[in-house]
Amino acid sequence: MTSLAYVASEIDDPSNLWTREDVLTRPCPVPRAAGVYAWYFDQLPLEVPTKGCRTIGEWTRLYVGISPGRPPSNGKPPSRQTLQTRIRYHFRGNAEGSTLRLSLGCLLSE
Repeated sequence: MTSLAYVASEIDDPSNLWTREDVLTRPCPVPRAAGVYAWYFDQLPLEVPTKGCRTIGEWTRLYVGISPGRPPSNGKPPSRQTLQTRIRYHFRGNAEGSTLRLSLGCLLSE
């Protein structure tokens, strides 16, 4: 299986679904590596549209992200973020630095 096919299969049928508690404990189970991640929710506000979203049991996927992002083309150094730092930030950060939080805020704002 190619690496792209493997990533797609892990996003659609993940071998691990970690909770907030799992991610914020030490040692953190999320690798300190670059990669793609998916965000599954077990409880959703009724206002959040889920048509076409992948579900696994009670979990619904609403977001897919990548860390680090594409290297900048303006000469700035590339991001040093890893999957671990990015996912932990989604749990503890704010909407300014988290596309996940910003997207959810926009969906729930009305």
